[in-house]
Amino acid sequence: MPDKNMPDKNMPEYNLLDELKWRGLIHQCTDEDGLAKILATGPQAVYIGFDPTADSLHVGSMMQLMMLRRFQQAGHRPIALVGGATGMIGDPSGKSEERNLLSADQLQKNITGVAAQMRQFLHFHDDEQDHDGNQQSNGAVLLNNFEWMSGYSYLEFLRDVGKSFPVGAMMGKESVRSRLDSEAGLSYTEFSYMLLQAYDFVHLSREHGCLIQAGGSDQWGNITAGIDLGRRMLGRQLFGITAPLLTTSDGRKMGKTESGAIWLDPARTSPYQFYQYWRNVDDADVMRCIAYLTEIQRVEYEELAEATQADPGRRVAQNRLAEWLTEFVHGEDGLVNALRASKMLFGGEIGVQSDASLGEIFADVPSREVSREKLDGEGYWIVEALQDAGLVASGGEGRRAVKGGGVYVNNIRANDEKQCLDVSNLASATVMVLRKGKKNYALLRFV
Repeated sequence: MPDKNMPDKNMPEYNLLDELKWRGLIHQCTDEDGLAKILATGPQAVYIGFDPTADSLHVGSMMQLMMLRRFQQAGHRPIALVGGATGMIGDPSGKSEERNLLSADQLQKNITGVAAQMRQFLHFHDDEQDHDGNQQSNGAVLLNNFEWMSGYSYLEFLRDVGKSFPVGAMMGKESVRSRLDSEAGLSYTEFSYMLLQAYDFVHLSREHGCLIQAGGSDQWGNITAGIDLGRRMLGRQLFGITAPLLTTSDGRKMGKTESGAIWLDPARTSPYQFYQYWRNVDDADVMRCIAYLTEIQRVEYEELAEATQADPGRRVAQNRLAEWLTEFVHGEDGLVNALRASKMLFGGEIGVQSDASLGEIFADVPSREVSREKLDGEGYWIVEALQDAGLVASGGEGRRAVKGGGVYVNNIRANDEKQCLDVSNLASATVMVLRKGKKNYALLRFV
């Protein structure tokens, strides 16, 4: 797998737009022929904005991070823009109601967290040098639009930017129309968001030579507004390209579970949970996820597609997707831990774990609390433990299950129906894992 902190210099040269096309990553493009021509002239700067609504990016953000990475691998210079200014307002695009405004302290915490994660995916200008110590031309740049917006007064912004923004064009944008027609409506604050993002494009074009803005398909209105503003203020042709949103085959946004979003921060979503999410992607969605989110090449992609069609039950594509993304986001150790945890559910050795990790791995397994005093003295009779855990209905059933070799304590077979359990049988500080048969698990928590 490529080093995630470096553009892959060993990849064969390819036409970037052709690469994006076969992966299905071009949803809209303002001028594909024109874009192809400027990309062919030499390295170009391309930017994508990220609103710091949380201190971690989530799975949906990976689409945009990988888009910037693909541009960088093709020799172009990514600009990752953190919206310190626009984040104070919130983008109405794709939202049914107004976002809660963030405090300055929370916003700064979010910016710091998001910026650190971006460095996992892109190689930045300030730490990229060649063998002679010279800066490389396509090192990514991390910027915060608060740097140039904070000096603007309201009147100055209206005079310099507002006069170049036709209200009719703003009203025609889908992101505005849909909110105006909704019950929640659209505040003037959110209505102004389009001006701020459009001006970002103008500023980056003027100060950094950026001619290309990319984003998700829900950003089309904001991107085209920036292109129009660039023509009016700079007399310059700018370009926009969007990728599809990361959705399931039935149109639902991916990256969300009953317990919440799938985050890139391991403290929010563990490598095990991250791995399991991709391992369980539906057959109808898995190949699209591989194309969108990984750097798996076309030959292997087609092999995986054929294997999935021939025998969906093997889940070859899901396993490859889960392993690739988990290692890419969480490193080799993260993948190893995720695989180890997954094996536990299929009878693999549990070893010494933490209460938290066992609770996470066996989140869907029935759990019962019992007194820790049961582990004292002569110990806790295994048959009684099976009854307390709800795995058997009677002592007789419990004894027969142990005699038949179908009972496991922490995935270790129990061979003696008279066995008594003590603290040495705990898998963590307070948890013991019992299993009857191949798949009937229960946790006992000793309190």
